[in-house]
Amino acid sequence: MATYNDFLKLDTRVGKIVEVEDFPEAKNPSYKLKIDFGEEIGVKKSCAQLVKNYKKGELVGRQVLAVVNFPPRQIGPAVSEVLTLGVPDDEGECVLIRPDRDVPVSGKLY
Repeated sequence: MATYNDFLKLDTRVGKIVEVEDFPEAKNPSYKLKIDFGEEIGVKKSCAQLVKNYKKGELVGRQVLAVVNFPPRQIGPAVSEVLTLGVPDDEGECVLIRPDRDVPVSGKLY
């Protein structure tokens, strides 16, 4: 069972998507995202299976939550530096987790 101290090891932050590209080389339909986490962390890359629920244009400017302290992960020819968080919809497709109002980027989940 996970403890509260285990939770504290995760650095989950608010970021703003600033760029979205198609990722045709991915095994499953995906986008390559660039997410701005503010001055301290900067802009990080993420790969996410969002194609079924989101068009590229509606993602730019959207706030998301992401784990920023996992090691980078190779996804085909791309590197994902952060884990963008989502939950499955009725069809098992990703729906992004985000604050219910705009908040400053880099805010830490607590």
